[in-house]
Parts: sequence; C-alpha cells; structure tokens
Amino acid sequence: MSILNQFVGAARGTAARSILALPRPLIKRLAGSPVVVGGKTLDPEMQLLLRLMKLEGPAVETMAIRKGRASIVAGARMVGGKMPIGAVTDRTIDGPGGPLALRFYTPRGLTGESPALVFFHGGGWIYGDLESHDAVCRFLAEEAQVRVIAVDYRLAPEAPFPAGFDDSWAAWTWITQHAKGIGVDPARIAVGGDSAGGNLATIVAQHAIGDAIEPAFQLLIYPATDFLGTSDSRATFAEGFYLSKAFMDLAEENYLVGDEDRTEARLSPLHHDVAGIAPAYVVTAGFDPLLDEGKAYADKLRAAGVPVEYVCEEGLIHSFANMVGAGSAAPRAMRRAAAALQRNLS
Repeated sequence: MSILNQFVGAARGTAARSILALPRPLIKRLAGSPVVVGGKTLDPEMQLLLRLMKLEGPAVETMAIRKGRASIVAGARMVGGKMPIGAVTDRTIDGPGGPLALRFYTPRGLTGESPALVFFHGGGWIYGDLESHDAVCRFLAEEAQVRVIAVDYRLAPEAPFPAGFDDSWAAWTWITQHAKGIGVDPARIAVGGDSAGGNLATIVAQHAIGDAIEPAFQLLIYPATDFLGTSDSRATFAEGFYLSKAFMDLAEENYLVGDEDRTEARLSPLHHDVAGIAPAYVVTAGFDPLLDEGKAYADKLRAAGVPVEYVCEEGLIHSFANMVGAGSAAPRAMRRAAAALQRNLS
C-alpha cells in the first residue's frame, strides 16, 4: 500500500484543504514524480489533488447530471472553505425565463457607492450555481474590496442555449440600471467569470459595446472562447488534468440544440469584433484544455488595441479559482487576479 493510500485511508472524509496544508516537501512526496508537459511542470499541489480525486470516486461527467451537480458543489466546498465576508444577501429579479437569482457579496469595511464585479460561474453551462462559486466570490470581494454580484443563470439541458446568455444579459442590464440603488458606482462595474462563466462574461462585454453602460473591466478566468474546439491544448490536455474532453463533450451536447453556428456571437467570442471593448485581465492555467483559446482571446484584444494583461499560471489546472481555501498555489494565483480587479476599478 503506497504512502498516499495510507494517508488517504487514514484521512478519508477530511477536507482536501487540510491535506494541501502539509509541508511542501511532504506534498511533493505524496504527489509522486513530477509531471512535465511542453516544458511546463505541474504544481505538486495540483498533482496531489488529481491523485486524491482518482481515489475518491468517479469523474463527474460519468454521473447523471443532477448527481454531478451535487458532486461539484460538494467538491467546491471542500477546496474553497468558508471565506470571511462582510455580508451576503440574496435577491431575485425578473429574468427572461422567470425569477433570476442574484447574490450580493459586500466585503468588510466597504460602505457607500462602490465598485462591483458581476460574476458568472463556470460549470460547462450545465453545472454550477451560487453555492459552487460562493468561496471564490467571497475571496474576490474581500481581496479586491469590491461588491461581487453572482448570477444564477439557467442551466442546460433544462434551459439550453441561448438561455445562459439571455439570463446573463438580463442580469447585467438590471444591475447597471439599478446601480445607485444597490450601492454600486455605475462607472466602475466589471464583468467576469470562470470557464463557461468567462465565456458569458466576454459575450456580455462584446454585446455591451456602444451600450449606455459598458463594463469598466473584464476579469476572465480560463474563459471558453471558441466552440469550434480545434486548439492544440484541447488535445494535449484532453485527459488526466480534471477538465476532460468527455466533460466538454457532455457540456456541449446538453447546451447546444444541434443546429447552431458554432462561431456565432453568443457562443464564440474569439470570432467576433472586440474593438472598443473594456480592458481585461485574462488568466489561463498551464495544464488546461482551454489554455490556447484563452491566450488567443487575449492576443485578439491586444491586436485590437484593447489594454489587456495576460497571465498563464503555468503549473495549475482548470478550476483553480475554486481552490481559494486549499494549499498556496491557487490562492496565490487568485490574489493576483483580485489585485488586477482592484487596480482597474480604483
């Protein structure tokens, strides 16, 4: 029995964040031989987490979607922990398909009219909710000293494309129109999200060009930007690094009806005009199928003269944004993202 199996056997059921709090030399020993792909070395914390996932049970994409949703929330709570926050309040607005839930995060000490981030969660348009991304929203609010407003948009297969975008745009419109009434400075509202949520954030930002209230900034965390899915990284990291080809295939099969133009504006922001769009911080993970399209979108912004800061967190995997309560590598990366948000909304 390996040392890792012995450790997990003794600690099964405890939070992964406790394991990742071990001394770095022990984490490296438990993680195993270094994993190097394309000159990049997988961070030992990510490597250990991937090993623990294999021991803990089946991949989420092999489960029924309803069960997978519960599994993702449970996993996010495990690696996110309970982040401190000044106040959390929920409210419901009228959405295109019925009531649309929003969650407001106010950091400690923040008063008066303040900057804000409208945040769209990831999960392949079929998973994720206000609970799965509660920790990262708390973290960003406190670290950047901004109000974060999370949007609980409808999910497929119950509500396929374009429901996710329709809800995201409705939320953006409501928030910007009611900014002063909710304690937000209308001139300092950013839009952001991770993965599928990063996709929705980019599309909202593009859709808002020339609108009465455009985003002041974009915070894009390993965004999905191209539904054609032909990048090299999608093949290189198709298996073994958490986000898999099987997961992405399942997401697309449920989100898309089947006759969509995959390059259309509400799906693939990489294929559309970004002239005049808000400045952005684009961060990717080095061991992520979405690596190339995230970088390509940053390159597109730069080529159009849009101020953009691009960062590749080379040793990390997809979903590191949810790991703000686990280890040191992911929280450090998210502090960089939060610092960029704070700089650009100050």
